Amino acid sequence: MQSQHAAPRPASPSPDGPLVDVGQAEAALVEHYPRLVRLAYLMLPPKPGDRGRRVLTAHALVQRALPRGRTAAPAAPARPRRSAGGRAAHSARSGRRADRSDRTERTDQAARAGRPVWAGDGDGDPGYALVRLQVVRTALRAGPSRRRGARRRRSGLPALPPPLPQVWGLRLFPRSGGAGELALEQRLSALSGPARAAWVLRGLERLSDDDVHAVLTDAGAADAAGALREADRVPAEYRLLGSPAFDPCALQARPPDLVRRRRRLKASLAAGAALVVCGALFGLPDDGWAPDGAAAPPYALNRSAQAALDPGKLTRVSPAAWKTSARTDFSVWPARGDLTGDTALLRRTLAVWARPGERVRVSATPGTPSGGPAGPPQLLYAGTVDNARVVVLHDGLRITRYAEPLDGTGGAALDFARVDGADRAGASALVLGRADGNVRYLTAPWVRSAGARDLREPGADTAGLPLTGGVTPPVAGPVLKSGSCASWNVLELTDGTGTRLVTDLGELVPAVLTAGRPGAAREAAGGEASRTWSPFACSLASMRSAGVRSVNAWAFAEQPLPDAGGTGAGSSLPGGGGGSASWVCTRAETWRGGGSRVQAQFRTPGGPSGVVAARAEDVPQCGEREPRVLAGVLWKSGAGTWYLLAAGSRGTTSVTATGGVEGTVRGNLLTLEAEQGAQADLEGTLENGDRVSGLG
Repeated sequence: MQSQHAAPRPASPSPDGPLVDVGQAEAALVEHYPRLVRLAYLMLPPKPGDRGRRVLTAHALVQRALPRGRTAAPAAPARPRRSAGGRAAHSARSGRRADRSDRTERTDQAARAGRPVWAGDGDGDPGYALVRLQVVRTALRAGPSRRRGARRRRSGLPALPPPLPQVWGLRLFPRSGGAGELALEQRLSALSGPARAAWVLRGLERLSDDDVHAVLTDAGAADAAGALREADRVPAEYRLLGSPAFDPCALQARPPDLVRRRRRLKASLAAGAALVVCGALFGLPDDGWAPDGAAAPPYALNRSAQAALDPGKLTRVSPAAWKTSARTDFSVWPARGDLTGDTALLRRTLAVWARPGERVRVSATPGTPSGGPAGPPQLLYAGTVDNARVVVLHDGLRITRYAEPLDGTGGAALDFARVDGADRAGASALVLGRADGNVRYLTAPWVRSAGARDLREPGADTAGLPLTGGVTPPVAGPVLKSGSCASWNVLELTDGTGTRLVTDLGELVPAVLTAGRPGAAREAAGGEASRTWSPFACSLASMRSAGVRSVNAWAFAEQPLPDAGGTGAGSSLPGGGGGSASWVCTRAETWRGGGSRVQAQFRTPGGPSGVVAARAEDVPQCGEREPRVLAGVLWKSGAGTWYLLAAGSRGTTSVTATGGVEGTVRGNLLTLEAEQGAQADLEGTLENGDRVSGLG
């Protein structure tokens, strides 16, 4: 046994092996990296409570296994086979090809021995053989020997120099195994390094004893035969080698000793302060960090990143560009505001956009990336809004608004909104700020006049709003209050093409309101469109902060009520004097395309507002692709009778109810007596024979 603990002697691969260049070895290492790391992990000496260090050491051994130049591969055959393209390339370099009958025989022997059969077994790969030999050699050197281990223990040095990669703030270790894995690891820990390597090469690499002897000898083992005999003491439980407990590539992460880490952090602050100051003086622009305000420290100093953060390179559009441009969107907005020449403010804005600090409040509409600009963005506005300095930028995809208090940068905010594909209506206005329930808007340069009105009162006059540099005075926003919805304030904008309504839904870009059949909708500023929206304006509250681009209201049916007066199930609709109920479908489209919201709403005569009968998301109904809809509601008449009322859009030839209520009627309107709380499924038939299901 003395020979097994002798210092390993240096050895070179057999000169009979083919020459392997660095590229061939690298390709083998990358392709078989998980297997090589598992091999190194199993051959390293297990130590209680040090699995994390063992994992990092195994990765370091494999990553440092590349040769420095063309090197002769060992004569012992390698087992893993490369992919078809890679194997062909390596075969062309080496000029050698393994015998397929011998490969099949070895695989059968491995299966009979209970060893794991790895994918990729087959032709030999001299590149893999060379890398594997280097891993075995360094793993044997990592283990303690009687002389070298004694010197390491006396000097306090670790088995290896600190390897890369290093992981700070985390402890990484493989998943826990069962009783079999624990028992196997204990048995392997009792073996010497060469014996443990021999056992692992037998089970994981499926090498014969002669091949194992050759690999150990080339790796510098003093007594390879003795190592094989010692390895026979451990049962051949090779199936356990495929367990996740021995996979250093599938790791779990846990924090280290946090108290000890805190002490070390405090102890290093004094020494690190001087280094940070020196780095700030030499690595940053002349102004240092202070002009960046609330921005985090810089992390990229390449030319492209610096160009995007240079306030002198911001795009500024001529005030008359929109008059001759083929596009009418945010790209032709000029730069406005009283602070467009404040270079320090613009620089802080760009710095915070690229790297917002921990105290910056960042928000983004759904589907909007919040990363820094790819190039110099376009300046739309820089000025004082109420008690804040506000900068609005556009990079072709997003609108970005930066706001900071007048007395400093504490409490800075950064907001993003997606606006790609904006048209003249969608680019009519932006929200500059909100305060005390009021909203200030920045209007497009083509807007001639602006006004405020209550969408709930279609006949009320519009209150004119003076525009100062395109900025409106504070406008009462649609504030949500508990109880019934009494009003919904919207902004009315007039330009050379007409008048439109936009509403604040809690985002940077207000949503455009339209009315009419999908595909033929019109601006909601007209009398009939306003009357369509009036009872259903408060339903816009459910569409807040969803990245909504536009909302259309479509009155798709009128339905006579069976008795005089009634209330909708679960609603607060008052009784009426008979007449017809109205069905309206509202559809909210988003800037990102997906996430559309559809609501079918029902309103009885005399009711102040409608109730939502059905709703759905990401469906084509009630949109341009499928301008059709079918919905139903359980309604109680003034006589106390419950009815199932359903209506389909134009072109519906029949409606069928199944489930809690059964019945079929011709046409697009269905009225059936029902029980309170009954539930039914609806299906309609269209003129062309297609079927349409009930919404929701």
